[in-house]
Amino acid sequence: MTSVKAILALVASVVVTVTLGLLVAGGVRTVCDTGEGSGPCPPPLVGPDGTAVKDKYFYVHQPLRGNGSITARVSDMTGEMRMPDAQPGVRTMRQGAVPWAKAGLLIRQSLTRGTPYAAVMITGSHGVRMQHDYTHDVAGGPVSGPLWLRLTRAGDTLTGYSSTDGSTWTQVSTAKLGGLPETVEIGMFATSPGNLWDSAQAFAQATATFDQVKLEGANGSWRHDDVGVQMEQDGKTPHHPGGVVESGGRFVVTGVGDIGPATLDGGIRADLMLVGGGLGLILVLVAAVTFHRRQGPGRLATQAAVVGAAAFVTGLVTAGIAVPVGLALLRAHQNPVQPITLATELRVIVGFAALTALSALLALGIAALVKRAFLAIVLAVALVVVPYLLGTAGLAPWLLTFTPAAGFAITQSVPGYAHVDVGPALIGGYYPLSPWAGLAVTLGYAVLALGAALRLDRRA
Repeated sequence: MTSVKAILALVASVVVTVTLGLLVAGGVRTVCDTGEGSGPCPPPLVGPDGTAVKDKYFYVHQPLRGNGSITARVSDMTGEMRMPDAQPGVRTMRQGAVPWAKAGLLIRQSLTRGTPYAAVMITGSHGVRMQHDYTHDVAGGPVSGPLWLRLTRAGDTLTGYSSTDGSTWTQVSTAKLGGLPETVEIGMFATSPGNLWDSAQAFAQATATFDQVKLEGANGSWRHDDVGVQMEQDGKTPHHPGGVVESGGRFVVTGVGDIGPATLDGGIRADLMLVGGGLGLILVLVAAVTFHRRQGPGRLATQAAVVGAAAFVTGLVTAGIAVPVGLALLRAHQNPVQPITLATELRVIVGFAALTALSALLALGIAALVKRAFLAIVLAVALVVVPYLLGTAGLAPWLLTFTPAAGFAITQSVPGYAHVDVGPALIGGYYPLSPWAGLAVTLGYAVLALGAALRLDRRA
């Protein structure tokens, strides 16, 4: 009878998690405003490696044929950002730049969004950086006042430098952009991601002053482009446009947007199809504790093998249905979906199965140690599910670092990037640990609990 109850609990776990995931996928209808009215959102913009990216900035540039370079002094960045409304309906603006606001020198294949590029820049709070192809970021030195930047091209190799005096230069990094055409675009840019609050991004812009601009290999006229600017519903009026004021070799450039990974607005993530995983795991934990029957020394190891295998299959069936079917539903309803490779999708599915098995083994170990089913269930749920639910809501995200709930990181379908800020909530894509590091934490708890229980079982 005990085994039947455990099996029914595992089946119920599959039903609960899959149903919640498919209800979410089937109910989502994203709508975007365009110049022709509202309609389905376009698919996410992707970069050279297939990652969803953002590519919006103001660019002062000209063509560069062959090798060359650009050098400029960049003043400290200023800006403007929207803050939470102090009074409903009354917008509150503050002067300043968000941490990942960017201004600097940029060489890119073309103005077509999503194409390869390299840039050396100052940022709002992260010093000098060199970034290329959206996902790559290398830190340089600090920024304290005006700073000289230089970006050179030699074939497919682009190199960024910084200097505090314009004479002594420090190399920040190099980037090799395969297949660059002979003629590329070279110039100065500014952009700023939104100000992050309430797990969403509000308007922010960045302004930087460039002077002492020197070009080698190019000597044309400067062109001004607000790359990626969005239009209001009339299709003619730019929404939060950037701009430039040029006078006597001095350029004051203002930009809105970002050049980097689109972790927040690059489409719906695959791991959201497992949004009911926490509730489903409660039933798995109940099943593991229910299955535990103390029948003398040596029986716990056999129970662990059965429980672990059954829970793994349960998780595999759950994720194997919820993830691919959920993504298919999202695409069928013309929702933008974050690009996901087959390897990542398999890692999410198999990883969730491993998390389910480890959580069940942890519950089994706790049951063997405390010898009270109800108490074991309460403890297991408190260790695995409660931190996950709190983390999903953005409450106490630090719990996802050292509790068994850290293992939910294995379901992360969009990588976290150091040069992209996200709110501290799982629902928004925040995972404090990498996928395998998170699963390792859950493994450690399962090994400790089951190991202690096995030792106690052998002594009995």
